[in-house]
Amino acid sequence: MPSPAAATRRRLLVIHNPVAGGRRARRLGAVLELLEQRHGTAVTLQATGGRGDAEAMAREVAPDAFDAVVAAGGDGTINEVLNGLVARGGDTAIPLGIVPLGTANVLAHELNLPLDAEGVARVLAKGRPLPVHPGVANGRAFAMMAGAGLDARVVERVDPQLKRRIGKGAYAVETLMRIAAGGGGPYRVAVDGAEPVEVASVIVAKGHFYGGRFVCAPDARLTDPRLQVCLFPRMGRGNALRYLWGVTAGRLPRFPDYRVLPARRVEIDGPVGEPVQGDGDVIARLPVEIALAPWILSVLVP
Repeated sequence: MPSPAAATRRRLLVIHNPVAGGRRARRLGAVLELLEQRHGTAVTLQATGGRGDAEAMAREVAPDAFDAVVAAGGDGTINEVLNGLVARGGDTAIPLGIVPLGTANVLAHELNLPLDAEGVARVLAKGRPLPVHPGVANGRAFAMMAGAGLDARVVERVDPQLKRRIGKGAYAVETLMRIAAGGGGPYRVAVDGAEPVEVASVIVAKGHFYGGRFVCAPDARLTDPRLQVCLFPRMGRGNALRYLWGVTAGRLPRFPDYRVLPARRVEIDGPVGEPVQGDGDVIARLPVEIALAPWILSVLVP
């Protein structure tokens, strides 16, 4: 007869990108060692070989095979696993676990997850499932935010090699380059069927953190069944720099021209084919309809 500890130990499928080396690989190795040796967790490791693999692996998990599916990577990898879980014909009962190994780790910050190996392992082995309300953009799920405008153009163009070398700095460099280049927009945003308004950029938030620990939507929460629509109305390079300073200095919510509206459905129109970013990756193209997902996802938290 199995012991009570053996009967209740969690079975985890950990999906990771083996391209991530150095400190990230060592951190993942430390988490796996703690899970198996200290917590007695049954771990199955699957490595991705390219874009889309993490989503396919999560989607193909056999029913009752695991107690949680763990995304080991950045917000893009987490987004893939999230979409794989919700693509299982409405079966979202398998919780999502996270090993934060990315550049910004926005979702991990939003959930107040530990970043050290010991804390991560403890959450995966013993954490509780928190029900959260994702969003969907043209049918593609996102956990934290989706947007069109400057941030989406930055996400599409950021240099992956520079990102690997200098992390968040690559986004700062690309942001300044996109501002200098100009172009993009304007965008017409209709909130819950109201008359569209014209803006320079728009971010539809599910969480209140953005780009790390910056705040665009102070009232946004993953557990709240609402979207928060952040509207940047004024065009031009000067205003783009002003909004950028507002985000990084924590002053954006105080700008008199900046607005945040609660919503359940958002339609964004603009130059056809422009990118829509979600959780730090391009997940759709304009025009886009963004709404609350019709299902709830559980995420392991402390």
